[in-house]
Amino acid sequence: MQLRYAFRLYPDSGQRAALARAFGCARVVFNDAVRAREDARRAGEAFPKAGELSKRLITEAKRTEARSWLGEVSAVILQQSLRDVEAAYKNFFASLKGERQGAKMGGPRFKSRKDKRQSIRFTANARWSITDSGRLNLPKVGAVKVKWSRTLPVQPSSVTVIKDAAGRYFASFVIDTDPAADAARMPESDQMVGIDLGLTHFAVLSDGTKIDSPRFLRRAEKKLKKAQRELSRKQKGSRNREKARLKVARAHAQVADARREFHHQLSTQLIRDSQAIGVEDLAVKGLARTRLAKSVHDAGWAQFVHMLEYKAVRYGRSVVKIGRFEPTSQVCSECGAKDGPKPLHIREWTCAACGTVHDRDHNAAKNVKTAAGLAVTACGARLRPGLVLAQRDETGSHGLSTLLSGRVPGPSGPG
Repeated sequence: MQLRYAFRLYPDSGQRAALARAFGCARVVFNDAVRAREDARRAGEAFPKAGELSKRLITEAKRTEARSWLGEVSAVILQQSLRDVEAAYKNFFASLKGERQGAKMGGPRFKSRKDKRQSIRFTANARWSITDSGRLNLPKVGAVKVKWSRTLPVQPSSVTVIKDAAGRYFASFVIDTDPAADAARMPESDQMVGIDLGLTHFAVLSDGTKIDSPRFLRRAEKKLKKAQRELSRKQKGSRNREKARLKVARAHAQVADARREFHHQLSTQLIRDSQAIGVEDLAVKGLARTRLAKSVHDAGWAQFVHMLEYKAVRYGRSVVKIGRFEPTSQVCSECGAKDGPKPLHIREWTCAACGTVHDRDHNAAKNVKTAAGLAVTACGARLRPGLVLAQRDETGSHGLSTLLSGRVPGPSGPG
């Protein structure tokens, strides 16, 4: 299984200039490759092969006066730009044929120099290295200072340097995990748990534990509103407007970082304590069109469930999604009687069949556990589902506090 470990970079002024050149050269090669394929499509010709594009857009282009500056950066990042174009077209055609899951994808578009997020990728061929002093040595850039928050478990296969909208630099290392080492890190557990995700409480577990919703966006709304108002008053194209834009971007980055850290810590805690987890397959896109849209986006359920899935695969746990139309809030978890739909303001109800008084969210979490096949059967046996496939994603923080007590971590940057 492949994962990414991200760390903050602090390049000096000369290194920032070198990275800016690298970002620009990679962007130009990407756009040239897209233009070449689009020209071939309009002419009714076959798409040029990757080798032909490499020769024409990199090797030969360096010898021309118009593109001579391509030689100022590592050739590896230019080759990786061509690979990105190939991958984008491959995904596009797979989406057209229905071979790719998810929403329909469009063809690759031209990148703009005004894009606030820039990235370049160095593979092993680029001969990048980590120095004895802990700096990241990049070809034609130099030894960049890195803030290491944890050690890399194995030698990375590649590193991607990213500049985000807030002007921060990150190094994202791709590593292959060791299944044996991952299994040894996670203690044995026979616990099964169902999770009901919500807005009043971020999550309610089938054992009755309630995790409060941090509401990071709501807490930062006043600060964001002020920063956005200052940005709108600045003249377009001015340096003061760019400073105000960075201020807004950093405020949003703090909110996103705090939410991601909360998700990482809680998902890791649940994976550590439980052998199998049941969760609802929520229709987040549909809920995001309602009056609760801001709160739904602030909760970030999809990101949290995705973390549960890939961590379960990594550590040999199980995550089971139940259907979004399962009536978990309408069924009594004690006798199984269906009591019908209830408005959201009703947080407690009494079962008409057996008289049990239910907390709405706790009852739903127990029903999620039952619907996922994790509850104890009549003979006392537990049903254990198979593993769920997960995609490659960023790893979490190594600091795992006990969030099940309701404590919410403060905002912190990634890596």
